[in-house]
Amino acid sequence: MTRLSPGTYVCHPDRPDWGIGQVQSAIGMRVTVNFEHVGKLLIDAEHVTLVRVDPQAELAVKTI
Repeated sequence: MTRLSPGTYVCHPDRPDWGIGQVQSAIGMRVTVNFEHVGKLLIDAEHVTLVRVDPQAELAVKTI
């Protein structure tokens, strides 16, 4: 997995209902993400590969 840095926008591949999340911190394989629909969660990146997203592109799709 590519290292995620704070401020990066991501989504969980198996939980699209959580919405877009913003990485708050990444220490080792532990990534804290603040998701728009479920709040702040600690993700074990050893078991879940978060998908980077462009929030501007997502917003454009939602408004069409």
